[in-house]
Amino acid sequence: MSNRSSRRMFLKQASFAAAALMLRPSECLSAAAVPGRSGPSRLAIIIDDVGYNRKNARDYLALGVPLTFSILPQVTYSIELAESIHGAGHEVMLHQPMQPHSAAADPGPGALYVQHTRSEMEAIVRKNLEDFPFACGVNNHMGSMFTESRPCVLDMLDVFRQRSFFFVDSFTTSQSVAFRTARELNMAAAYRNVFIDNDPHADSIYRQLHAVRQRALRTGSAIAIGHPRPETVRVLDAFLKEIRDDGIELVYASAMARERTGAPARS
Repeated sequence: MSNRSSRRMFLKQASFAAAALMLRPSECLSAAAVPGRSGPSRLAIIIDDVGYNRKNARDYLALGVPLTFSILPQVTYSIELAESIHGAGHEVMLHQPMQPHSAAADPGPGALYVQHTRSEMEAIVRKNLEDFPFACGVNNHMGSMFTESRPCVLDMLDVFRQRSFFFVDSFTTSQSVAFRTARELNMAAAYRNVFIDNDPHADSIYRQLHAVRQRALRTGSAIAIGHPRPETVRVLDAFLKEIRDDGIELVYASAMARERTGAPARS
């Protein structure tokens, strides 16, 4: 890449970060996407499970690209990392824990369960967001049981719709109704295409990143979810350098939520 091209990329990223610092939550979507756009393929990368490890999460900030950080509520470093990430100009989501199928899997504090009433969900979400009120979107942490229940999903989404949040279905179950329901409610919504690092080994992470790259080039957009792990950020750094000339634009998840209209394929 030429020095001129590198400078253009740096200035673009710097201006994006500076603008993001001034956004209020309700402004995230309007600033992120223009309906009917034409242009390069777009890729959004969400970093999930942020809140337990400071160094691993902050290593992503050094990459210098737009990343969306989804932060778990009420865990050790949630507030500190949310403030650091927001201060660096990146988009912050609430990584809302939801009930999984397995009773042995603990979704963590601040979780939503299928037995919760609408008012109970509102109280839980309000408490979760006290730690980072500048969050402007939400995706599910676990939630394979919860996101299969349309009545639960309707109540949950209504809580976030009233806050003008966008929603990303992490799609932890092929039977999830969450994305479809969000679109029926006219919410800005999207869904995960690829998990980057379910297998934490470098060769697997690399294959998953190239799978999402191919999807973005083929369909025009893709959403990948990864986690704050040293191996993931190391492989992602190398991957981002490889795709500089692919014509893929890295964007925040809110931009993708404005564009997604089709339903995810069941698998």
